[in-house]
Amino acid sequence: MTTSLERVKGVGPKSAEQFAAAGIYTVGDLLHFLPRKYEDFSEVTPIAAITPGKVTVRARCEKIETRPVRRGMKITTATLADATGKLQAVWFNQPYRATQLKGGDEFFFSGVFEFAYNRYQLTNPSAEKVSDTPVQTDRILPVYPAIAGLKTQLVRKILHELQPLMRMLPDTLPEEIIRQYGLMSYSDALVGLHFPKTLQQTKDARQRFAFEELFQLLLASQLNKQENAQLTGWKIPFTQPVVKQFVSKLPFMLTAAQRVAAWDILQDFEKSEPMNRLLQGDVGSGKTVVAGLAARQAAYEGFQTAIMAPTEILAQQHAETLDTLLHPFGVRVGVLTGSVKGKPRQELLRAIEQGEVDIVVGTHALIQSTVAFKRLGFVVIDEQHRFGVAQRQALLSKSERMPHLLAMTATPIPRSLALTVYGELDISVLNEKPADRKPISTKIWSPNSRPQLYEEIDSEIAKGRQVYVVCNRIEESAEGDRKSVEAEYKRLRQGAFKHRTIGLLHGKMSSQEKEAVMHDFSEGTTDILVSTTVIEVGVNIPNATVMLIEDGDHFGLAQLHQLRGRVGRSGHQSYCYIVPSDSKAPTRRLREIEKSNDGFYLAEVDLQLRGPGELYGRAQHGALNLQVATLGDTHQIQQAQKAAQWFVSSGKNLLHYEQLAKQVQAYQRLTTLN
Repeated sequence: MTTSLERVKGVGPKSAEQFAAAGIYTVGDLLHFLPRKYEDFSEVTPIAAITPGKVTVRARCEKIETRPVRRGMKITTATLADATGKLQAVWFNQPYRATQLKGGDEFFFSGVFEFAYNRYQLTNPSAEKVSDTPVQTDRILPVYPAIAGLKTQLVRKILHELQPLMRMLPDTLPEEIIRQYGLMSYSDALVGLHFPKTLQQTKDARQRFAFEELFQLLLASQLNKQENAQLTGWKIPFTQPVVKQFVSKLPFMLTAAQRVAAWDILQDFEKSEPMNRLLQGDVGSGKTVVAGLAARQAAYEGFQTAIMAPTEILAQQHAETLDTLLHPFGVRVGVLTGSVKGKPRQELLRAIEQGEVDIVVGTHALIQSTVAFKRLGFVVIDEQHRFGVAQRQALLSKSERMPHLLAMTATPIPRSLALTVYGELDISVLNEKPADRKPISTKIWSPNSRPQLYEEIDSEIAKGRQVYVVCNRIEESAEGDRKSVEAEYKRLRQGAFKHRTIGLLHGKMSSQEKEAVMHDFSEGTTDILVSTTVIEVGVNIPNATVMLIEDGDHFGLAQLHQLRGRVGRSGHQSYCYIVPSDSKAPTRRLREIEKSNDGFYLAEVDLQLRGPGELYGRAQHGALNLQVATLGDTHQIQQAQKAAQWFVSSGKNLLHYEQLAKQVQAYQRLTTLN
């Protein structure tokens, strides 16, 4: 399987280059290069009985000629005959057909029979001698993805050379699993994918590989979970009066979901194995308060908490929220980001090392080697899918024992994805909004209705409210197909909102500039903030009630939902207006966001529309490499999960299954948090 393709008969330097350009280097790579569709040429039709469409005929060539036409093009025409009749075949720029077909041998011809140039003809058919084993004809033909211009004919030809090998390969799954779930054997499934006799065979083969992909991923999760259980963490006892006092002093009531999640965490704290929990909550569901409650308990027992956020704005926001909640109890909160420099930074680093700071909120600055904790017992990673595995591990390694880990995400994860990608995590879900929040009213506006839209927005500003305007480019592009924040900022200042104060925010600004802009907006001195998606996560301005998203059709569903979550953070009615880049009918994505405020429902839709790789970022989850399995197939996921649990409990040695072990170990590195 690891043999270089160059050693396979028929692969010369040029074709090896073509395969390499498509990411195919070894025999195994090619065997797992799956067809994107199939064309059925399995039925041979007598010439007298053919009808327009895809056909295969068995015939001899009676007459053939090649003639040049305009601009160097050559056309080859032939008369093909069998016992029932004759037909015309034509090839464009394939003059070698004249030599191939002259000898009077019988061939299988497969192609499209169509009416063209005032006559019926067989256009560009493949031709293979009946005496040879057909590769391109007389069967159900797989069509392969044309990555980097790779030709399907070349793939078929080399796979034909490898067909005997396919039939000899040992199975990659335990016999018991194949029997229990009625799966095809590995070798039969490969043959069924590349050389199927029936279309049902292709379905059964895909079913086998889909199961195997999910099994590998779930087995990796099970093994990670098992390894995590061997680690020794810090026991942080639950002190009821401390938690009760914190909850009683909150300026609002905790939702039932927040109470359950907090209890899950406090119970995990009391175990000797480190917590490995994912807290997923829809935008505005109150994850920070839950983390704050747990950090309060940790601080009471003398443990420090590190909270890592993906952006400085979000880190600052978390720190302010936590300081407000915890300052009355003497809990000290510090902020460590790239913009904390010089003497203040040195002083903060000293205080963290001495244990004078209980909670450190920061960006990836937290994982630098200069940061040392006195007694780190609890780590919170916000929007954890934005951090690489190495970054998460660097933070976790700053403690002499494995600290308890809480990963938080405001991107609701579909249940199927949570079971697979995050299978080794215990999951808590915040699916309620605080009682005083009104649902956000979402509406798609045609670009042609901008004047009426601006009137509605201006009437909100007149009530003392504030507005976000989001564009997904910073500067104008040469194509000019999408709005940029800079151009939109100028346009609004000179046009419809010249009587209002407008701020500008984007990722290329310095930390100080961003901070100043956000300060003005949060203090209410700016009416409208024109921004890129830097405000997508965590920004909390309760007085902002309007979110206008320009070129909404260029954003993903989860991102639109995140942006919408920047408003609706108070008792005031809030609005999300989405303007597509043209006045065509809105896409399904936009219609879904317009009709639903439920992030968990939208996450399922997004998974269907885009697939897991795009949904969770190529850096980590693109490497999931799921070619066949769909993470929407919950029935198959449950079966694969049972099989993975059986494998672990049966005590089987993974190393006895070489190919399986290789993939499982890759997934273990990819998904692990500790």
